[in-house]
Amino acid sequence: MTAPVVVLVGPPGAGKSTVGRLLAERLDVTFRDTDQDIEQLAGKPIPEIFIDEGEPHFRALEGRAVEAATTAYDGVLALGGGAVMAERTRELLRDLPVVYLEVALGDAVKRVGLDAPRPLLAVNPRAAWRELMEARRPLYLEVATAVVDTEGRSPEQVADAVLEALELKTP
Repeated sequence: MTAPVVVLVGPPGAGKSTVGRLLAERLDVTFRDTDQDIEQLAGKPIPEIFIDEGEPHFRALEGRAVEAATTAYDGVLALGGGAVMAERTRELLRDLPVVYLEVALGDAVKRVGLDAPRPLLAVNPRAAWRELMEARRPLYLEVATAVVDTEGRSPEQVADAVLEALELKTP
């Protein structure tokens, strides 16, 4: 079975895509983001999927994308912020090198912006983000092999910390 060399999880604004691309470059592998897989599968951006078909449809697409990526991909993988909510996703991550990128609300806001097209943060984004984190943080911790705090760190420093946490050597 093929499996990712690193799986990044965390909330919106944690830097999963940015750090993931850096890690892929350093490890000389490809980068994959399940949110992009979902958009490609649906033929439209995630906010439109939420509006047109609703969250349950999006989560079903996400489940398929996560399963495909965790069982047949050998690069660096970033999962959407809510992917860990699904029990099947947590099962798929059980034996993989998963890093939870922890981010403070203030940093997430700076990175994502409160006007970004994020369906679950559309109304009262700060309160919604806190609520999401209350539900998701225990699940991020459950699946994580390592936790890397992103506060005050550049994407390059976070990538270094991920490599160190997983004891991965760059070519």
